[in-house]
Amino acid sequence: MTSLWPRIEPLLARVTKPARYIGGELGACTSEVQPGQVAWLLVYPDTYEIGLPNQGLQILYEILNERPDAHAERAYAPWTDMEAEMRRSAVPLFSLEHGRPALEFDVIAFNLSAELTYTNVLNLIDLSGLPVRGRERGGEHPLVIAGGHCAFNPEPLADFVDAFVLGDGEEVVGEINDLLGERREMARRALLTSLAAIPGVYVPSCYEPVYVEGRLAGTNPLSPAVPARVEKRVVADLARWPYPKKQLVPLVEVVHDRLNVEIFRGCTRGCRFCQAGMITRPVRERPASQVDDMVRSGLRRTGYDEVALTSLSSADFSGIEQTVSGIINDPECSGQVSVSLPSLRVDAFTVTVAAEIQKVRRTGLTFAPEGGTWRMRQVINKLISEEDLYAAVEGAFAQGWRRVKLYFLIGLPTETDDDVRGIVTLAGNCVELGRAHHRGATVTASVGGFVPKPQTPFQWFGQDTTAELRRKVGVLKEAARRVRGLNLRWHDPEATTAEGIVSRGDRRVGAVVEHVWRAGGTFQEWSEHFDLRLWEAGLDAAGLTLEDTVFRHRREDEVLPWDHLSAGLHRDFLWQDFQDALEAHGLEDCRWTPCYDCGACTGLGVEHVVASVVAPAGGSQGTGQDLSRGGEVPVRLLERVGAPR
Repeated sequence: MTSLWPRIEPLLARVTKPARYIGGELGACTSEVQPGQVAWLLVYPDTYEIGLPNQGLQILYEILNERPDAHAERAYAPWTDMEAEMRRSAVPLFSLEHGRPALEFDVIAFNLSAELTYTNVLNLIDLSGLPVRGRERGGEHPLVIAGGHCAFNPEPLADFVDAFVLGDGEEVVGEINDLLGERREMARRALLTSLAAIPGVYVPSCYEPVYVEGRLAGTNPLSPAVPARVEKRVVADLARWPYPKKQLVPLVEVVHDRLNVEIFRGCTRGCRFCQAGMITRPVRERPASQVDDMVRSGLRRTGYDEVALTSLSSADFSGIEQTVSGIINDPECSGQVSVSLPSLRVDAFTVTVAAEIQKVRRTGLTFAPEGGTWRMRQVINKLISEEDLYAAVEGAFAQGWRRVKLYFLIGLPTETDDDVRGIVTLAGNCVELGRAHHRGATVTASVGGFVPKPQTPFQWFGQDTTAELRRKVGVLKEAARRVRGLNLRWHDPEATTAEGIVSRGDRRVGAVVEHVWRAGGTFQEWSEHFDLRLWEAGLDAAGLTLEDTVFRHRREDEVLPWDHLSAGLHRDFLWQDFQDALEAHGLEDCRWTPCYDCGACTGLGVEHVVASVVAPAGGSQGTGQDLSRGGEVPVRLLERVGAPR
């Protein structure tokens, strides 16, 4: 085994934050690869501070290292100063554990959590010493594999990544390891075909996109040995996978620097804009007793004084109040451990939970109404009434919080300027609620531009142009000038446009990603490095346009770049849900109502069960409230997407 440490160490004195590159964290693998083991390099295509807390990578890291026939190490994207030093000194991408060069691993596996990291993926493949395009690699090269939420439209990276994993990775990573261990000497082409036979694994080179008059007409398998449609993998019983058991404790400050325990996976709320909620169905809860064990053992081991109970809607966890109370009042915690609940739903947030959380420390409270008006929230199926929000905010301020953050989206289907101004009205009313309790109470409204994501009901919708998003930000700023105590923040509309290019593009967009990378466009998710002009130039060089790639609406019968990949949802369910959205027709959480037959539970050994517990107090779920017609949608907006009038 080659160690690059003698060549790496002299570089560290010349870069910022050298601790990013040295490994040695509590929980890191200390053993070296043994003969016969399949060696994995798990890579997060962003900086150490962003990548180390990623739960998906940590889970696979631990699962692989528990196997006698596997060995896993890690790497993160070196910051620009370190990359420059590495290239100047001919030092390739290396692992943090042993300084081992990437080319000595059998697999280089990327986690894809954000589309604007795609240029970093190409950069890291190149920095590893591999040919950037998969067709130029031979049997002597490691396989390049990727997974994560972005893998549900992998086509923009299809020319660069050998195989993608769709869905949960806990089980399939072992099956891939078995195959590689058994067929280590197999020719690369045959190995890729064998990989494509594993359920949940998509091998792009085994499929060919077909274009007719410049539009995608299909993505077809090149052999009967591979499936025409790749289905995602689902771990049906989360209790079997209590990972990570040994969460990595970083050497430098990172985002989400705390103990993170996943309490359930999936979501049935049905927010139409939310890709994560759609692709991770069905809901699978971890047993409360296992959550308690993971929290207590994790706190003892790591020394953290904060634990985050993570999921897409943490307050929906069965018995969340008892779980939070049990952690905070545990004698072992000595009253020093705080609890945070990311992704809070305001209609599931209670004063009881608030009171327990604030016993130790008032961690930040963030709610996500997403839409500024009830009509808009019915369109996106975020069925939170003003009363829901105000009750939650009132409860928070009454319990002593002085700052609350609210998340919203602009650029949503059927949106009008009144809906946009409704964001300021809603947030301003929350400020007034706070001022009744604390003179210095403030509310931050954080506004993002909407990108219609693959595998969601809005996948047919045309994204707002950059200019239109800028105009709507202007509407917000004008309205917010008169609201004292409201802090308004917004995402760069140009970055939203670039995200749309890669999240919605077909395989031809790979040339755009490569163009941006070769023009120096790495770390495009960082504002100081982002440049939309690079993306526009890449589109022009590839013979593509923003209008066709991002801004136009899709027809019901149009072939989408991800149609040959399944997130488990029926296409006709998604289309009908889109039509319901255009009519501002909300659908209640399927835990409180009969099954909508979305397809997520089919064939997974997970039955749809109408919940026997009481719906959240004060919320619209399960109350019999009519959610069907919250306001008239302008006919011109329906015509714009070709919906029935």
